[in-house]
Amino acid sequence: MRDDPGIGTVRAQAYTVPTDAPEADGTFAWDKTTIVVIHVEAGGETGLGYSYTDASVARLIVGTLASRVTGLSAFDIPRANAVLWGAVRNLGRSGLAATAISALDTALWDLKARLLDVSLASLFGQAREHAEIYGSGGFTSYDDRQLREQLAGWVERDGCRAVKMKIGSQPEHDPARMAAAKEAIGAAGLFIDANGAFTPKRAIEAAQVAERFGVTWFEEPVTSDDPTGMAAVRAAAPAGMEIAAGEYAYTLDDLHGLLTAGAVDVAQADVTRCGGYSGFLKIAALCEATHRDLSGHCAPALHLPVALAAPRFRHLEWFHDHVRIEQMLFDGAPVPRDGAITPDLTRPGHGLILKTQDADAYAV
Repeated sequence: MRDDPGIGTVRAQAYTVPTDAPEADGTFAWDKTTIVVIHVEAGGETGLGYSYTDASVARLIVGTLASRVTGLSAFDIPRANAVLWGAVRNLGRSGLAATAISALDTALWDLKARLLDVSLASLFGQAREHAEIYGSGGFTSYDDRQLREQLAGWVERDGCRAVKMKIGSQPEHDPARMAAAKEAIGAAGLFIDANGAFTPKRAIEAAQVAERFGVTWFEEPVTSDDPTGMAAVRAAAPAGMEIAAGEYAYTLDDLHGLLTAGAVDVAQADVTRCGGYSGFLKIAALCEATHRDLSGHCAPALHLPVALAAPRFRHLEWFHDHVRIEQMLFDGAPVPRDGAITPDLTRPGHGLILKTQDADAYAV
């Protein structure tokens, strides 16, 4: 390791992986998922980061952002972040620019840990040894058989103590779907996610129906762009049902708005959108200051080391699409045991390595 290794080559590649079945939620349907993977080199080591985003982000990283950090110390991640966020001032911080910076930030942290030859979990410091997970999928495009098999599998095979299903695309069918889900999972907790499909009044009605099936978590009952409406749902929701949102928090200000509006019981953050590990740690501090628990949204393999460091961390979303992609494309992806995942502290960085030959089949 050099004393002060400068950031060198930055490479980015997009991969699009078809889903294993048609998928839909309350507001969207899809049949493929795109992941942009980047590698950053310094001091003879290479850091890896990624984001689930549009393929155009690879060009944004290589064509616009890479040159801004080249030559900076690989150890000075706050300086690199300041430069990157400054570079997108006229592009807009949220959306694609935030996902690009998130991928770069996670790669820089991975690079720093590899240069120091330590695991990222050790570098961040661990508040806990394991990260609890909950199974997530239950798409509205699934028939009852698919729904039952998927949800029950997470409970029986992986030991998850809770699972989440999508609702909202056909609200009239949701009660029967929730009944089928609860029958399949037994004593495990049932979460629902509307992906912003409802108005506040309709969301309150949906919450009252969901209470009959023991639902304890209602995610994005209304769009996160309406924190006042979400706060109204939270105020009217059954006592045992928590309201969650935050997956579309691209900046600290986005989540701060939800918290100050009293919109959520549990905040969510996504390292592939919120500014990477640096952004996630800031959100964790904000949650601690406002006495709100924090849950990691999707991308569980990437979240694992930083989730272990968050003081009020609740759990990680074991999202079907991302779990499948991470196991397909990366060596070192975690495997659940008793409803939790654990880092391999013998592997430097976050421990993930791209399976290049496997990934090439999906390159775009």
